[in-house]
Amino acid sequence: MADPKPAPDPLKDTVVPDVPPIMVGGYGKAGGYEFSADEVDGVIKQWQDLLADLSDDRQYAEAVANVQAPADEVASHTFINNGANTSGQSLLDEHYKMVKYTQNFITALTAAKNKITVAEQEHRDQLDQQNNGGY
Repeated sequence: MADPKPAPDPLKDTVVPDVPPIMVGGYGKAGGYEFSADEVDGVIKQWQDLLADLSDDRQYAEAVANVQAPADEVASHTFINNGANTSGQSLLDEHYKMVKYTQNFITALTAAKNKITVAEQEHRDQLDQQNNGGY
């Protein structure tokens, strides 16, 4: 029996603005946000809480994006095809952008805190995920 294929990652091709420069305790790029070493953990926690809230909200965005016609008749199908599904998909796309931007911001904050580059932090996160049984 073949292993089931993993679900496609909706965030993979999602394009979001770059995270502004972040400096923590004098390390990082100037010209953006600056945090002391004492306050950065609290800032990271706030962004992680936002990410958790966005994850909880995903089910609502998916419900709107996948709304079904209440009846099998022209008016219902017109409503779904000409407005509801398009609007719902737009909501879901924007939701994915918020999730990806939030993930990128957490990575950038963590990298600045650890005094490493974002690429090094992403590699570290991937290794941690593999060591914890993830992919």
